[in-house]
Amino acid sequence: MYGAEVMLLNLASAQKRLGCKPIIGVFENTHVPHVELARVANERGLAVEVIPCRGKFDFETIRILRRSIQDNGVNLIHGHGYKSNLYGFFAAKPLHVPFVATCHLWTGASLKIRMYEYLDSLILRRAERVVAVSDAIADCLREARIQSDRISVIYNGTDLQARTDCEPTLRQELGVGDRTIVGTVGRLETQKGLEFFISAAHEVLTEFPNVLFVVAGEGSLRSKFESMISDLGLAGSVLLLGRRTDMAGVYSSLDLFVLASIDEGMPMTILEALAARRPVVATRVGAVDKLVIPERTGLLTEPRDVPGLRDAILRCLRDPAFALDLSRNGEEHVRTSFSSENMARSYVHVYRQVLGRRGMSAVSSQIP
Repeated sequence: MYGAEVMLLNLASAQKRLGCKPIIGVFENTHVPHVELARVANERGLAVEVIPCRGKFDFETIRILRRSIQDNGVNLIHGHGYKSNLYGFFAAKPLHVPFVATCHLWTGASLKIRMYEYLDSLILRRAERVVAVSDAIADCLREARIQSDRISVIYNGTDLQARTDCEPTLRQELGVGDRTIVGTVGRLETQKGLEFFISAAHEVLTEFPNVLFVVAGEGSLRSKFESMISDLGLAGSVLLLGRRTDMAGVYSSLDLFVLASIDEGMPMTILEALAARRPVVATRVGAVDKLVIPERTGLLTEPRDVPGLRDAILRCLRDPAFALDLSRNGEEHVRTSFSSENMARSYVHVYRQVLGRRGMSAVSSQIP
């Protein structure tokens, strides 16, 4: 349940409100049966189908998905990520159902990931339309030889109602009273730049020793960051919270949100923090600068720049009135330009174009 999953839930929920009939397909892998997305989608009243998958490429999964397309009268398949793109494309193709996909980010984090992303690019070249969540990702798609006229850029959107005026559950849980909390949210992986967040925290604490820094998320580098926190003597001042299911309450507990990523598409975490009226400090990567407008909705620093990150955090801590202005402006910016409804309408427009080009004008006209 990270950025792409949250974006998908926001998209499907908003499309349902617009009159569409989204069905979320969730793979249940035999060895790693993560179906959290299915549970949360059910809680939101969304239609869900859990699709068993026994291996890296399971022909039975394609047959199950194909039957689902036929039984539900599906007019269009929308993939999110290389695995769903692979199965979705091969399930839809013989049925002549159009296939579109969203590219959230290619990280190239390892040889294995790069191989998967290359295979993904081969599928996306054959998609009817590919949506990039940032201009930088659109450039990557073009470099991967995906035709420009098949690429659209649609920025992510967030559900504002789910983020405002929530109980600060984390603050209550930790029993920190009025202690200032600076937090970040993300997988404990290289991409998120958490080593720079922790290093900046170490320097900030020399001036504000009572500030509490928290990290919500889990990942393969937990032991590395635990060792770093210990080596810097930050136990009790920097907490790794692990996975959280109360993210609205987490955001409401923060006095300042920081994202120190070295690579991003359009991070849902910043959208959520802004929607929760939190001041934001972030790195200038991906489409972050569409959300964080310097001096207006937040502060930007360069990736891997610990002194810059430290100074931006200190500025907000030293000037609470300035931080409050950032939070108010940020919430208004998201409400105006990055709501889930705006995002859903843009995707519906893409669906109409794809269906219309296929000669399915009758189906296209039924989409609200």
